[in-house]
Amino acid sequence: MAKILVVDNAVPVRVLIKVILANGGHEVIGEASSGREAVEKYRQLKPDLVTMDINMPVMDGVKAALQIKLEDSEAKIVMCSTMGHLVVQAMQAGATDFIVKPFDIDRFLDAVNRVLAG
Repeated sequence: MAKILVVDNAVPVRVLIKVILANGGHEVIGEASSGREAVEKYRQLKPDLVTMDINMPVMDGVKAALQIKLEDSEAKIVMCSTMGHLVVQAMQAGATDFIVKPFDIDRFLDAVNRVLAG
């Protein structure tokens, strides 16, 4: 069971991701609704993996991923966004995988498990 931080500015999306992860045997140890909050929660919680939206207030997910990777080069981040055209930018920022919303539940869990497995 992995400890996961879920980052998305939309509450319904966070709820959906939490249910999917729980059903997949993982534990959600925190949530954040902005990139800045994600960086702070990452520092506090040290999760095994972060699911990260891109389009968020205060600090977007790409900038948050860059900051997290600067502080922890081993951080595992799965970007989840409707903005599929930013996949290259997200991967350059340190995302380990990218899932386009709306996502397939099985594809989402496969990506999370693959990233966790290394």
